[in-house]
Amino acid sequence: MDADTYGKLRLGIPKGSLEKATIELFNQAGWTITPRSRNYFPRIDDPEIECALVRSQEMGPYIASGTLDAGLCGIDWVMETETEDDVEVISDLVYSKASDQKARWVLVVTEDSPIQSVEDLEGKVIATELVGFTKRYLEERGINAKVEFSWGATEAKVVEGLADAAVEITETGSTIRAHGLRMVCDLLFSHTVLIAGKPAVADDWKKAKIDQIALLLEAALSARHKVLLKLNVAAENLAAVLELLPSLHAPTVNQLADAEWSAVETVVDSHEVRTLVPRLKAAGAEGILELDLKKMC
Repeated sequence: MDADTYGKLRLGIPKGSLEKATIELFNQAGWTITPRSRNYFPRIDDPEIECALVRSQEMGPYIASGTLDAGLCGIDWVMETETEDDVEVISDLVYSKASDQKARWVLVVTEDSPIQSVEDLEGKVIATELVGFTKRYLEERGINAKVEFSWGATEAKVVEGLADAAVEITETGSTIRAHGLRMVCDLLFSHTVLIAGKPAVADDWKKAKIDQIALLLEAALSARHKVLLKLNVAAENLAAVLELLPSLHAPTVNQLADAEWSAVETVVDSHEVRTLVPRLKAAGAEGILELDLKKMC
């Protein structure tokens, strides 16, 4: 059955810092999402899906309430809004930066602060956007502190003395250090997840559509930083060439029309190519081709 029978899957696309990367990932996976100026409902070239741009902070509540069926956001915002019981994590996805680093929420203080650990926060004022999680984190450890909501410029509140510490998100920590601040410890590691509401998961048609999206997004991510190498090699050099080649299982070898030659192909990490190709050439490989991959299941 198709969407005309069951309606459409209402899919949330994270608005803001993840928006561009999410649209690029969907494009690699096979869907073209086209944003529309001053419009929160981008087009998608799939009649079975309707998209809505939603801030990551609101994704969990929208899905938990049934306004959306599924969407992508940081696992930190699922935890912040305490929607874990009402949504299901379908897939873990790491794609926000080219380096694919996981973001982390860290405790930040000034360089000369006496705070050296979470325990030193007793009686202190903490600024953060992640208020709910931070309060629960401290309560679980028996620490009594005042946690204040901060929408932007959180580091500045610590620098200016408006807060004793901050809980801030970072990947490399460079911005935090640039403000003359010190990271005390990590509180939470986050990454992007595809989540779905319990009613959508219970609906056979919607669950199948969500699983299709998850499969192809994961396949697109698996293909990143991988390339396909194709080459020809004479029979007397085949063993030496195969010894150099990494692969998921074993390189594919096909005999050419000339029985003395074989065509070989394998998938390798893209960063290995610059050292691998010269070695393959020296071992007797010819006609070496490097091809980008879009999806790998």
